[in-house]
Amino acid sequence: MKARTRALLAAGAAALALTAATARADSCEGRAGDGAAKLTVETTGLRTARGEVAVTVYPDDAERFLAPHGKLLRARVPTALPVTRSCFWLPPGLYAVAVYHDQNANHAFDRDLLGRPTEGFGFSNDPPVRSNTPPLAKVRFRLPAGGRSISLRLRYP
Repeated sequence: MKARTRALLAAGAAALALTAATARADSCEGRAGDGAAKLTVETTGLRTARGEVAVTVYPDDAERFLAPHGKLLRARVPTALPVTRSCFWLPPGLYAVAVYHDQNANHAFDRDLLGRPTEGFGFSNDPPVRSNTPPLAKVRFRLPAGGRSISLRLRYP
């Protein structure tokens, strides 16, 4: 009887652990339902598994793109190699995504004394980035009612 009870308890604990892990893996920022579509963002090109990846979604508004308090949603997820995934529930429409690899997990996009990035970064549509950030027109994409996955590759200085 005791062995059977221990086996049942162990099986129950394993099931709970699996359910918790699945719930964490499937948790998205925003709210499902009411016509929301799922946006999955796959970030590649990470150099290390240290820190976290900050994924920020912006509306289709040039005034808000990369502006303080301009974001719609942000997810901070532990870095996973070779691909770090995050997801969001949003109404169908036009959006832009900016990502950075917060290697020291200080919740800031670190720059050097000249203002140049010191951490990896990227944008939806993977536009070329020279000395300035890309305009909204280069990074916007459509999220259809059925949802969408996008993939972007980080660039490091």
